[in-house]
Amino acid sequence: MTLASIVFAVLFYAATAILLIGVGLRIARYARAPAPLKIPTTPAPTTRTGVVGRMLSEVVFFYSLFKSNKWIWILAWVFHLALLLVLLRHLRYFIEPVWGWVVLVQPFGVYAGFALLAGLVALWIRRLFVERIRYISAPSDHLMLGLLVAITASGLAMKFLWHTDVTAVKVFFLGLLRFEVHPLPTDPLLLLHLLLVVALMVVFPFSKLLHAPGIFFSPTRNQADNPRERRHTSWVARVEPTGAAASSEAAGAAPNARSED
Repeated sequence: MTLASIVFAVLFYAATAILLIGVGLRIARYARAPAPLKIPTTPAPTTRTGVVGRMLSEVVFFYSLFKSNKWIWILAWVFHLALLLVLLRHLRYFIEPVWGWVVLVQPFGVYAGFALLAGLVALWIRRLFVERIRYISAPSDHLMLGLLVAITASGLAMKFLWHTDVTAVKVFFLGLLRFEVHPLPTDPLLLLHLLLVVALMVVFPFSKLLHAPGIFFSPTRNQADNPRERRHTSWVARVEPTGAAASSEAAGAAPNARSED
């Protein structure tokens, strides 16, 4: 057993724990955030079925971005579709036997890697040269884009330039799923690629990349435009007042109570 195998096994276990716990805590924080106002972006659907359709159009087709900027919509859609295909292609390292549809995805996932890299570079160029986007860009935005570009470029380099033993890599990750540590190839490019992936898993719950679950908790998107038909009550409004606040509210309510009598 090599030192690299042990080190990367520990890194991936730790990164997975940070990723799952961090994303779970962030989603719980989103769920607890109050929505005291009825603020759907109009024109908005008036029924729950319409809200579901609207959310699907946002999540799958980026409808708002399409209406806002067609060029950015193309880049974003190409990037996300390519990322999905690349992730599906990598499923072969975690399952045995490999499912039939995962085998069919393999050639598409290879070429999706080039589309993913092109989309990332284009989005990075936009942040560098479009003045209004450059003004609101933080160093962390460039760090995330650089990390994604490095992961994609190193993965393509292993596919077309410096090959590694993918069978041994699969045995290593299948072993991690069974809490077993198997030898990991020590090719420098592979170790760099995996180290970058670990870094992405660690920073993901704390970065702007965690916008996918956030859209489901956005009141401008998940609310129906029915303020006349149905009263909107925030859970904060149902919290019982305590202390001085309760006394002041009781004092304010007393005249109303007498007038009703």
